[in-house]
Amino acid sequence: MHHVPVLLDEVVKYLKPETGDRFIDGTAGDGGYIKEILRINPSAKILGIDLDQVSLDKLSMQLAQGNLSQRSELVQANFRDIKRIAQEKSFVPAAGVLLDLGFSSSQLDDPGRGLSFQTNGPLDMRFDPHQKLTARVVVNTYHKPDLVRIFKDYGEERLAAKIAEEIIICRKKQEITDTRELLAVIELALPKPVKYKVADYARRIFQAIRIEVNDELNSLKIALPNIFEILEPGGRMVIISFHSLEDRIVKEFFVNMARGCICPPDFPQCVCGKNPQAKILTRKPVTATVGEIENNPRSKPAKLRALKKA
Repeated sequence: MHHVPVLLDEVVKYLKPETGDRFIDGTAGDGGYIKEILRINPSAKILGIDLDQVSLDKLSMQLAQGNLSQRSELVQANFRDIKRIAQEKSFVPAAGVLLDLGFSSSQLDDPGRGLSFQTNGPLDMRFDPHQKLTARVVVNTYHKPDLVRIFKDYGEERLAAKIAEEIIICRKKQEITDTRELLAVIELALPKPVKYKVADYARRIFQAIRIEVNDELNSLKIALPNIFEILEPGGRMVIISFHSLEDRIVKEFFVNMARGCICPPDFPQCVCGKNPQAKILTRKPVTATVGEIENNPRSKPAKLRALKKA
Protein backbone atom coordinates (compact mmCIF):
# COMPACT_ATOMS: atom_id res chain seq x y z
CA MET A 1 0.00 0.00 0.00
CA HIS A 2 1.23 3.49 -0.91
CA HIS A 3 1.74 5.58 2.21
CA VAL A 4 -0.31 8.77 2.30
CA PRO A 5 1.07 11.48 4.62
CA VAL A 6 -1.52 12.38 7.23
CA LEU A 7 -2.74 16.01 7.38
CA LEU A 8 -0.26 17.04 4.68
CA ASP A 9 -2.00 20.34 3.83
CA GLU A 10 -2.24 21.22 7.51
CA VAL A 11 1.44 20.42 8.09
CA VAL A 12 2.36 22.78 5.26
CA LYS A 13 0.06 25.48 6.65
CA TYR A 14 1.55 25.45 10.15
CA LEU A 15 5.17 24.53 9.38
CA LYS A 16 5.38 27.19 6.64
CA PRO A 17 8.17 25.40 4.75
CA GLU A 18 8.23 28.02 2.01
CA THR A 19 10.21 30.25 4.38
CA GLY A 20 13.41 29.09 6.02
CA ASP A 21 16.46 27.07 5.12
CA ARG A 22 16.77 24.17 7.53
CA PHE A 23 14.00 21.73 8.44
CA ILE A 24 13.99 18.49 10.41
CA ASP A 25 11.58 15.56 10.15
CA GLY A 26 12.21 13.50 13.27
CA THR A 27 10.06 10.62 12.03
CA ALA A 28 10.96 10.48 8.35
CA GLY A 29 9.20 7.18 7.58
CA ASP A 30 8.26 6.97 3.90
CA GLY A 31 9.27 10.60 3.38
CA GLY A 32 5.97 12.14 2.28
CA TYR A 33 6.50 15.35 4.25
CA ILE A 34 10.18 15.57 3.31
CA LYS A 35 9.44 15.40 -0.42
CA GLU A 36 6.68 17.99 -0.10
CA ILE A 37 8.89 20.45 1.81
CA LEU A 38 11.67 20.09 -0.76
CA ARG A 39 9.14 20.59 -3.57
CA ILE A 40 7.67 23.74 -2.02
CA ASN A 41 10.99 25.34 -1.10
CA PRO A 42 13.78 24.93 -3.70
CA SER A 43 16.37 26.32 -1.29
CA ALA A 44 15.37 24.24 1.74
CA LYS A 45 17.54 21.53 3.21
CA ILE A 46 16.02 18.84 5.37
CA LEU A 47 17.32 16.36 7.91
CA GLY A 48 15.32 13.14 8.17
CA ILE A 49 15.61 10.95 11.26
CA ASP A 50 14.03 7.54 11.73
CA LEU A 51 14.66 4.36 13.73
CA ASP A 52 13.74 2.19 10.76
CA GLN A 53 16.74 1.69 8.45
CA VAL A 54 14.59 -0.15 5.88
CA SER A 55 12.35 2.90 5.49
CA LEU A 56 15.38 5.19 5.25
CA ASP A 57 16.96 3.02 2.54
CA LYS A 58 13.77 3.19 0.45
CA LEU A 59 13.48 6.93 1.00
CA SER A 60 17.13 7.46 0.08
CA MET A 61 16.53 5.78 -3.29
CA GLN A 62 13.43 7.90 -3.95
CA LEU A 63 15.24 11.12 -3.10
CA ALA A 64 18.11 10.15 -5.39
CA GLN A 65 15.71 9.43 -8.24
CA GLY A 66 14.13 12.84 -7.74
CA ASN A 67 17.51 14.60 -7.64
CA LEU A 68 16.81 15.63 -4.04
CA SER A 69 19.69 13.88 -2.30
CA GLN A 70 21.88 16.99 -2.22
CA ARG A 71 19.25 18.87 -0.20
CA SER A 72 18.51 16.07 2.26
CA GLU A 73 20.35 14.02 4.83
CA LEU A 74 19.02 10.86 6.48
CA VAL A 75 20.09 9.48 9.86
CA GLN A 76 19.07 6.23 11.54
CA ALA A 77 18.34 7.20 15.15
CA ASN A 78 15.65 7.86 17.75
CA PHE A 79 14.14 11.35 17.63
CA ARG A 80 14.89 11.68 21.34
CA ASP A 81 18.49 12.39 20.15
CA ILE A 82 17.36 15.11 17.76
CA LYS A 83 19.37 17.91 19.40
CA ARG A 84 22.68 16.05 19.19
CA ILE A 85 22.06 14.92 15.61
CA ALA A 86 20.98 18.39 14.47
CA GLN A 87 24.13 19.88 15.96
CA GLU A 88 26.36 17.25 14.34
CA LYS A 89 24.73 17.77 10.94
CA SER A 90 24.72 21.60 11.16
CA PHE A 91 20.93 21.91 11.21
CA VAL A 92 20.88 24.33 14.16
CA PRO A 93 19.01 26.59 14.37
CA ALA A 94 16.12 25.02 12.47
CA ALA A 95 13.23 26.88 10.85
CA GLY A 96 10.85 24.03 11.52
CA VAL A 97 10.68 20.58 13.07
CA LEU A 98 8.03 17.93 12.46
CA LEU A 99 7.13 14.74 14.32
CA ASP A 100 4.50 12.33 12.98
CA LEU A 101 4.12 9.90 15.87
CA GLY A 102 2.24 7.30 13.87
CA PHE A 103 3.83 4.54 11.85
CA SER A 104 3.82 4.21 8.10
CA SER A 105 1.57 1.97 6.04
CA SER A 106 4.58 -0.12 5.03
CA GLN A 107 5.36 -0.79 8.70
CA LEU A 108 1.76 -1.57 9.61
CA ASP A 109 1.23 -3.82 6.60
CA ASP A 110 4.42 -5.81 7.19
CA PRO A 111 3.36 -8.96 9.11
CA GLY A 112 6.98 -9.50 10.15
CA ARG A 113 6.82 -6.48 12.45
CA GLY A 114 3.87 -7.80 14.44
CA LEU A 115 2.34 -4.34 14.82
CA SER A 116 -1.18 -5.40 13.88
CA PHE A 117 -3.43 -8.16 15.18
CA GLN A 118 -5.30 -8.18 11.86
CA THR A 119 -2.55 -10.18 10.15
CA ASN A 120 -0.53 -12.91 11.78
CA GLY A 121 3.13 -12.28 12.49
CA PRO A 122 5.80 -12.69 15.14
CA LEU A 123 5.48 -10.73 18.39
CA ASP A 124 8.12 -8.15 17.58
CA MET A 125 6.80 -4.53 17.39
CA ARG A 126 10.30 -2.96 17.34
CA PHE A 127 10.86 0.16 15.26
CA ASP A 128 14.59 -0.49 15.57
CA PRO A 129 15.36 -4.16 14.78
CA HIS A 130 18.71 -3.89 16.56
CA GLN A 131 17.26 -3.35 20.00
CA LYS A 132 16.87 -6.36 22.30
CA LEU A 133 13.43 -5.78 23.81
CA THR A 134 10.58 -7.23 21.74
CA ALA A 135 6.88 -7.75 22.29
CA ARG A 136 7.59 -11.46 22.71
CA VAL A 137 9.88 -10.69 25.65
CA VAL A 138 7.29 -8.40 27.23
CA VAL A 139 4.43 -10.88 26.87
CA ASN A 140 6.36 -13.93 28.01
CA THR A 141 8.66 -12.61 30.75
CA TYR A 142 7.09 -9.56 32.40
CA HIS A 143 5.59 -10.19 35.82
CA LYS A 144 1.86 -9.62 36.27
CA PRO A 145 2.18 -6.23 38.06
CA ASP A 146 4.33 -4.92 35.19
CA LEU A 147 1.87 -6.15 32.56
CA VAL A 148 -1.00 -4.56 34.45
CA ARG A 149 0.94 -1.30 34.70
CA ILE A 150 1.68 -1.00 31.00
CA PHE A 151 -1.85 -2.07 30.00
CA LYS A 152 -3.30 0.60 32.31
CA ASP A 153 -0.76 3.35 31.70
CA TYR A 154 -0.16 2.90 27.98
CA GLY A 155 -3.43 1.31 26.87
CA GLU A 156 -5.84 2.88 29.34
CA GLU A 157 -7.34 -0.59 29.59
CA ARG A 158 -9.88 -1.17 32.41
CA LEU A 159 -9.57 -4.98 32.14
CA ALA A 160 -5.78 -4.83 32.46
CA ALA A 161 -5.62 -7.23 35.41
CA LYS A 162 -7.86 -9.85 33.78
CA ILE A 163 -5.92 -9.79 30.52
CA ALA A 164 -2.56 -9.90 32.33
CA GLU A 165 -3.72 -12.88 34.38
CA GLU A 166 -4.83 -14.76 31.25
CA ILE A 167 -1.46 -14.11 29.62
CA ILE A 168 0.31 -15.56 32.68
CA ILE A 169 -1.90 -18.67 32.62
CA CYS A 170 -1.49 -19.30 28.89
CA ARG A 171 2.25 -18.69 28.70
CA LYS A 172 2.84 -21.26 31.47
CA LYS A 173 1.40 -23.88 29.11
CA GLN A 174 3.14 -22.64 25.99
CA GLU A 175 5.09 -19.54 24.98
CA ILE A 176 3.02 -16.92 23.14
CA THR A 177 4.93 -16.25 19.93
CA ASP A 178 2.71 -14.50 17.38
CA THR A 179 0.00 -11.89 17.06
CA ARG A 180 -2.87 -14.32 16.50
CA GLU A 181 -1.95 -16.24 19.64
CA LEU A 182 -1.95 -13.04 21.68
CA LEU A 183 -5.28 -12.02 20.16
CA ALA A 184 -6.75 -15.38 21.20
CA VAL A 185 -5.46 -14.92 24.75
CA ILE A 186 -7.00 -11.46 24.97
CA GLU A 187 -10.33 -12.87 23.80
CA LEU A 188 -10.15 -15.61 26.44
CA ALA A 189 -9.79 -12.97 29.14
CA LEU A 190 -12.90 -11.03 28.15
CA PRO A 191 -16.27 -11.55 29.84
CA LYS A 192 -18.89 -12.97 27.46
CA PRO A 193 -20.88 -9.70 27.11
CA VAL A 194 -17.87 -7.89 25.59
CA LYS A 195 -16.20 -10.67 23.57
CA TYR A 196 -17.67 -9.19 20.41
CA LYS A 197 -15.52 -6.09 21.10
CA VAL A 198 -12.30 -8.07 21.12
CA ALA A 199 -10.78 -5.85 18.40
CA ASP A 200 -11.12 -2.77 20.64
CA TYR A 201 -9.43 -4.50 23.57
CA ALA A 202 -6.72 -5.94 21.34
CA ARG A 203 -6.00 -2.53 19.85
CA ARG A 204 -5.40 -1.06 23.30
CA ILE A 205 -3.24 -3.99 24.46
CA PHE A 206 -1.15 -3.98 21.27
CA GLN A 207 -0.70 -0.20 21.61
CA ALA A 208 0.44 -0.59 25.21
CA ILE A 209 2.98 -3.29 24.37
CA ARG A 210 4.30 -1.32 21.38
CA ILE A 211 4.77 1.79 23.52
CA GLU A 212 6.64 -0.27 26.12
CA VAL A 213 8.87 -1.95 23.53
CA ASN A 214 9.87 1.33 21.88
CA ASP A 215 9.80 3.54 25.01
CA GLU A 216 7.69 5.95 22.98
CA LEU A 217 6.32 8.26 25.66
CA ASN A 218 9.66 8.81 27.36
CA SER A 219 11.23 9.52 23.97
CA LEU A 220 8.58 12.16 23.31
CA LYS A 221 9.06 13.80 26.73
CA ILE A 222 12.81 14.00 26.12
CA ALA A 223 12.47 15.22 22.53
CA LEU A 224 10.05 18.12 22.96
CA PRO A 225 12.30 20.49 24.97
CA ASN A 226 15.25 19.57 22.78
CA ILE A 227 13.27 20.39 19.64
CA PHE A 228 12.24 23.72 21.11
CA GLU A 229 15.84 24.53 22.00
CA ILE A 230 17.15 24.05 18.46
CA LEU A 231 14.43 26.16 16.82
CA GLU A 232 15.40 29.60 15.57
CA PRO A 233 13.37 32.59 16.84
CA GLY A 234 10.06 32.38 15.01
CA GLY A 235 10.72 28.72 14.22
CA ARG A 236 7.85 26.26 14.31
CA MET A 237 7.30 22.78 15.65
CA VAL A 238 4.43 20.61 14.41
CA ILE A 239 3.53 17.39 16.22
CA ILE A 240 1.00 14.83 15.00
CA SER A 241 -0.15 12.35 17.63
CA PHE A 242 -2.45 9.35 17.34
CA HIS A 243 -3.64 8.63 20.86
CA SER A 244 -4.55 10.61 23.96
CA LEU A 245 -1.37 9.78 25.88
CA GLU A 246 0.87 11.39 23.27
CA ASP A 247 -1.48 14.31 22.70
CA ARG A 248 -1.64 15.05 26.42
CA ILE A 249 2.16 15.24 26.65
CA VAL A 250 2.35 17.58 23.64
CA LYS A 251 -0.49 19.79 24.88
CA GLU A 252 1.03 20.18 28.36
CA PHE A 253 4.44 21.04 26.91
CA PHE A 254 2.96 23.64 24.54
CA VAL A 255 0.91 25.24 27.32
CA ASN A 256 3.97 25.46 29.53
CA MET A 257 6.04 27.11 26.80
CA ALA A 258 3.29 29.63 26.05
CA ARG A 259 2.57 30.46 29.71
CA GLY A 260 3.63 33.88 31.00
CA CYS A 261 3.44 35.03 34.61
CA ILE A 262 3.12 32.20 37.14
CA CYS A 263 2.68 34.39 40.24
CA PRO A 264 -0.30 33.65 42.49
CA PRO A 265 -3.43 35.55 41.39
CA ASP A 266 -3.50 37.61 44.59
CA PHE A 267 -0.04 39.13 43.97
CA PRO A 268 -0.42 42.88 43.24
CA GLN A 269 2.32 42.71 40.60
CA CYS A 270 4.45 40.13 38.86
CA VAL A 271 7.61 39.09 40.66
CA CYS A 272 8.45 35.93 38.72
CA GLY A 273 9.45 37.79 35.55
CA LYS A 274 8.40 34.85 33.39
CA ASN A 275 7.50 35.73 29.82
CA PRO A 276 5.90 33.43 27.25
CA GLN A 277 8.54 31.58 25.28
CA ALA A 278 6.21 30.61 22.46
CA LYS A 279 2.82 31.07 20.86
CA ILE A 280 0.43 28.17 20.35
CA LEU A 281 -0.78 28.24 16.74
CA THR A 282 -3.54 25.65 17.18
CA ARG A 283 -6.15 26.58 19.80
CA LYS A 284 -7.54 23.05 19.47
CA PRO A 285 -5.87 20.06 17.85
CA VAL A 286 -6.35 19.96 14.09
CA THR A 287 -7.96 16.77 12.81
CA ALA A 288 -8.51 15.21 9.40
CA THR A 289 -11.42 16.27 7.22
CA VAL A 290 -14.18 13.85 6.30
CA GLY A 291 -12.72 13.65 2.80
CA GLU A 292 -9.25 12.74 4.04
CA ILE A 293 -10.63 10.09 6.38
CA GLU A 294 -12.55 8.54 3.48
CA ASN A 295 -9.39 8.45 1.34
CA ASN A 296 -7.09 7.47 4.22
CA PRO A 297 -8.92 5.86 7.19
CA ARG A 298 -5.69 5.80 9.21
CA SER A 299 -5.87 9.59 9.46
CA LYS A 300 -8.99 9.47 11.65
CA PRO A 301 -7.29 9.52 15.10
CA ALA A 302 -4.58 12.01 14.09
CA LYS A 303 -4.30 15.26 16.05
CA LEU A 304 -1.96 18.05 14.97
CA ARG A 305 -0.65 20.73 17.31
CA ALA A 306 1.69 23.56 16.28
CA LEU A 307 3.85 26.02 18.22
CA LYS A 308 5.88 29.07 17.20
CA LYS A 309 8.96 30.03 19.18
CA ALA A 310 9.07 33.62 20.41
